[in-house]
Amino acid sequence: MSESVITDSHCHLDFPDFDAERAKVIDRAVAAGVHRMVTICTRLRLEPQVRAIAEAHAPVFYAAGTHPMSAADEPMASVDELVSLAQHPKFVGIGETGLDYHYTKDSAAVQQQSLKVHIAAAQETGLPLIIHARAADDDMAAILREGYDRAPYACVMHCFSSGAGLARAALDMGFYLSMSGIAAFPKSTELREIFGAAPLDRVLVETDSPYLAPPPYRGKRNEPGYSVHTAKVGAEVFGLDYADFAAATERNFERLFAKAAAFRAAA
Repeated sequence: MSESVITDSHCHLDFPDFDAERAKVIDRAVAAGVHRMVTICTRLRLEPQVRAIAEAHAPVFYAAGTHPMSAADEPMASVDELVSLAQHPKFVGIGETGLDYHYTKDSAAVQQQSLKVHIAAAQETGLPLIIHARAADDDMAAILREGYDRAPYACVMHCFSSGAGLARAALDMGFYLSMSGIAAFPKSTELREIFGAAPLDRVLVETDSPYLAPPPYRGKRNEPGYSVHTAKVGAEVFGLDYADFAAATERNFERLFAKAAAFRAAA
């Protein structure tokens, strides 16, 4: 399996869970066949620390935005601010942004405003939008579509665990669905069916580490190297050998995150 490489398209390497061994975690990922990872900044004031991790480690790229659960506590992002950050050669995506009505529905209006700012930044930069969606399927589909009809943009539904309706809405706009450890949980049959119904060329893999570790590490701290276990489940969902599924997700990642692919090609 180590001969096939994949990308962890979404992790949080700046989180304190990794402070004691960040370099070792990255090295373990590479040794496991995860040759590249995108670490996500969820509060723009922390962007310098996240950027520093990407600058210090060749396999690491980064993205930045205001997480919807933090939208009410953080200054509202501006399009100009996000466009400026996007000039960094290893900055490859806008977000994560989105809507979370499970824990923070009281800030729905602020979340929606923030999401629209991030959509505009994705439209201006050409970088993919990275979406967090929880318990907000209808509003999410409507806002994404409204923006897309105004000016098309690229997007990934990170850690996708919403319903089939939002999956169809996203796929209809050419967006991508990212498979996290949730899809590998034994009880996630319906979610695996949603992924199985999606086009293979619209699927990515991720960890969302330090959260959501897939079996056999469920309940423990997740790390980028464990995306291999989710990819094994993805291969089963699509009835493919691991190498073929890995190669497909690599093509998908490099199509969506073209700036990361170009950086590696230029290196």
